[in-house]
Amino acid sequence: MADRLKQVTSHFTNSCPNGLLNGEVVIVTGAAQGIGRSCALLFAKEGAKVVVSDLDEAKAQKVVEEIKSAGGDAIAVGGDVGADDFPEKILKATIDKYGKLNHIVNNAGFTYDKMLHTMPDEAFDVIMKIHVRAPFRLVRAAAPLFRVKGGSKENRSIVNVSSIAGLHGNVGQANYSAAKAAVTGMTKTIAKEWGGFGVRANTIAFGFVQTRLTAAKEKGEAIIINGKPVALGIPGGAGGNGGKPVPGIPLGRPASTDEAANGVLFLISPLASYVSGHTLEVTGGSGI
Repeated sequence: MADRLKQVTSHFTNSCPNGLLNGEVVIVTGAAQGIGRSCALLFAKEGAKVVVSDLDEAKAQKVVEEIKSAGGDAIAVGGDVGADDFPEKILKATIDKYGKLNHIVNNAGFTYDKMLHTMPDEAFDVIMKIHVRAPFRLVRAAAPLFRVKGGSKENRSIVNVSSIAGLHGNVGQANYSAAKAAVTGMTKTIAKEWGGFGVRANTIAFGFVQTRLTAAKEKGEAIIINGKPVALGIPGGAGGNGGKPVPGIPLGRPASTDEAANGVLFLISPLASYVSGHTLEVTGGSGI
């Protein structure tokens, strides 16, 4: 067994001596913090050239500096993913700098929680705009780069971030749950329409990951939407349950952002070369 393990490890090391994503170009939205930041850092470590995008360009630039200080290559592109000119802006910056695009990771998003019977239209509409319309428009704008006649031998894919809320619903998140469910249907459609061009499309559904969206709302984290602050987090905080096992999660704990990023790396890497139209649940077993 030990000898076989050495053979397998050697095979991947020899096949990808400079990383699983060596020379590939990846756009990651919402990459200034949380899961997006962990994705950007991990992809760069695996040899990718990373386009770090975020609403807060200053924070995105700090991630770029981290990547460059570690010997990687990245650029920052600030902007609201929901803005009409965002797709053209980020794609132009990507092609001007790197000349190609291999992967898009649609990760940007936030929560705007209200009970269904008290949820205003604006809370529903903005979540749908950022989590569904924005990824749709970015992927659509990138079509000429992916729908290459005759296909391409390069590794190319789309990963759209969903949530366990999109699979099972969640109290206080009718808007978020609806949006994340829609992401799955959209991704499967991309997989069917673009598979003939050698492009894979997958969804990743996260459970309880330790980010600002699951931290204590009392900390005061907020995002400005349409000029108004929207509080982030959960009243009292999801925390780690005081070190005790977290109910409903077989593994008994939340995921770190690095663990979440590992799942995305798998989906965009050559290791998932025959995986398309799939929803990978990174939930510690929640919902089974």
